[in-house]
Amino acid sequence: MLPVKNTRSLMWLVKGGLAVLLLAIVLLMFILWSSSKDDAGAQAQREAGIVMLAEPRALPLLELAYTAGGSWPQPAAPGHWQLVFFGYTYCPDICPTTLAELRQIYQRLPGAVRDRLQVVMVTVDPHRDTLEQLRAYLDFFERDFAGVSGDLADIQTLSQALSIPFIPGDTEKPGYTVDHSGNLAIIGPDGRQAGFVRAPLQVDALIEQLPLLLD
Repeated sequence: MLPVKNTRSLMWLVKGGLAVLLLAIVLLMFILWSSSKDDAGAQAQREAGIVMLAEPRALPLLELAYTAGGSWPQPAAPGHWQLVFFGYTYCPDICPTTLAELRQIYQRLPGAVRDRLQVVMVTVDPHRDTLEQLRAYLDFFERDFAGVSGDLADIQTLSQALSIPFIPGDTEKPGYTVDHSGNLAIIGPDGRQAGFVRAPLQVDALIEQLPLLLD
């Protein structure tokens, strides 16, 4: 028979071991819950077509004309994000569809989110798209949207840096078109590219996910 002192020590060891085991179980459950929550959030982002870069990319140093005044890119207000779309006002299909969907998304976002989000359309057809033409075109969809134009070479540099390239149109042909993508670039508050939104746009999913992304 163990002495009373040894029995008590053994009981304390057992209790201590149980407490450590219980703490380990609680910690493991928390880690699994956090991982599951992160996985669910990442899955929801993917379903919305949002792809975030592992490392944000700096934009090239360019000075493109901006319908909101001054040149673009320009420093954003603290906490402000931008969705950048490459298109042109004579586009027969992708541009009107994308801008109509962006209008739906923008108008259905909470006001506080809209205040921190700027939609920017960079023309891939500067031969025809003046700032005035862009402004009139964008006003048809949403007055808060902004337009960007400039030298074709600079616009191509920007599109390649953002990994959303396009094929310039043949300006010698009447009624020419431009081959381009409906993808969007996500520009963070630091002025660097944070990710993409893949086309076609998932309107309802983006309305749900953008406030979480911009938070």
